[in-house]
Amino acid sequence: MVVYPNHNWIVVLTTLKGAILMRIAPRILMITLLAVVIVFVEKLYPDVFINVSATPLTLLGLSLSIFMSFRNSSCYERWWEGRKMWGLIVIEARAMGRETVSIAGHPLREEIMKLICGFAHALNAHLRRQDEWEAAKPWVANKDFEYVDNLPDTLLNAIAKRFAMLQAEGAISELRYLELEKRLRSLSEAHANCERIKNTPLPFPYTLMLHRTTFIFCLLLPFAMAQPLGWLAPFITAVVSYTFFGLDAIGNELEDPFGNDVNDLPTNAMVRVIERDVLRSLGHEDLPPALKPVDHVLS
Repeated sequence: MVVYPNHNWIVVLTTLKGAILMRIAPRILMITLLAVVIVFVEKLYPDVFINVSATPLTLLGLSLSIFMSFRNSSCYERWWEGRKMWGLIVIEARAMGRETVSIAGHPLREEIMKLICGFAHALNAHLRRQDEWEAAKPWVANKDFEYVDNLPDTLLNAIAKRFAMLQAEGAISELRYLELEKRLRSLSEAHANCERIKNTPLPFPYTLMLHRTTFIFCLLLPFAMAQPLGWLAPFITAVVSYTFFGLDAIGNELEDPFGNDVNDLPTNAMVRVIERDVLRSLGHEDLPPALKPVDHVLS
């Protein structure tokens, strides 16, 4: 899913839908309460923290910011590549609809276009670890597809066989057949790239180190803030913790762009776009409605 923010600054400051705050609120609350306790102790025993220096935390925070920025950039690249692959699927589905107009009325054309729609539904379910057959069933009538291991790839193979049948019976020229095969190859490439993104996360030790370092940094922060800032320390600690924990959590969401988190790709909406395009290319006028954002969120 993806968030379409309202640029009204009041809404931006107060909205919770699509924000990362609810996921990290317990950690922020814990660090803030720790800061309150430490400030209280500092007020009772001022000499306890007199030699605590903020310099080590400054160096740690700088290093952590650099590494976190690199990780979030890598996660965003995965999110953006996933979006490009789904954009390619939409493009190729539309192109197939145009390039098969010459055989409009041929029973295989409707089969092919519906298989493309089934492919989009199956791939969406495949990437979200859902039931692929259940998702594609309204578009795929053949029960032989029900128990295959990789339904999206099987549907592409079925489309290829139908292209070969059309070429063999002379319904399409060899040139048109090669063009359609090129479109099919692009769909297969998008499928494989989406699987690569889904099945190859960032190296776990790297992510684990950042999780732990972020938590340790926020945990130590109140000790350096208590003496110079007094009762402002809990507030400043909460703000800094929100920043670091928030960036860490956003990276986690973007790392897998095909899930069901608020900031994941709106693949349901893109599948609906393909549905509408396929039905329109087949001459249907009663199209399913396009999915609209709900509370600024498009699923």
